[in-house]
Amino acid sequence: MCTTKVELLYQTGQERKLNSMCSDFTNMACGQLCRKTPEMFFDRRFRLKRNGNVEIKIAEDERQLLSSLIEQLRELVLSTAPEGAVDPSLRRLYPAAYANDDQHEVEYQRSMRDQLLERRLSHLDAVETTLNDSELNQETLNYWIMSINDLRLVLGTHLDVSEEDEPNFLDDDDPQQHQSAIYHYLSHLLGELVEVANN
Repeated sequence: MCTTKVELLYQTGQERKLNSMCSDFTNMACGQLCRKTPEMFFDRRFRLKRNGNVEIKIAEDERQLLSSLIEQLRELVLSTAPEGAVDPSLRRLYPAAYANDDQHEVEYQRSMRDQLLERRLSHLDAVETTLNDSELNQETLNYWIMSINDLRLVLGTHLDVSEEDEPNFLDDDDPQQHQSAIYHYLSHLLGELVEVANN
């Protein structure tokens, strides 16, 4: 066992960096989870049941990782002021509605940011509560989709990758290798969730 430190990138306007501890990856050497990411893409973690619920089959180390990432995202969004500039790592979560009209943009952000924050926190709470469950109902499945997508958007912003970019697995000695592997893992997880939701 080992403890792998994964810096999930977050740096607020106050230059405060949050770190994630991905703890005790059972039967894995440090960093092996990231190196195994392409291999993990072949695993099927979600299956639609006859009763309409979705069966979850994800490993304990994945649950620990998601729990850590959720806690970091919660802390980050809670640090966002109801108005004013948004932390750069959150810009994809709060896209501008009036890019060429500062006054209307300020009014829009003031009226919408608290609502978006409340909604995101509710979704994160729902995912955290069901992380150890064996199945999800359709409503909770949607919360998983939205929260995993939020995590992926924030991480993608830090890595400066977009939807159009081809998957790129970095070398083990690259300082962003762990974050890149987690980004690709979240992308695959999101794809599985969307696929089972559409069935």
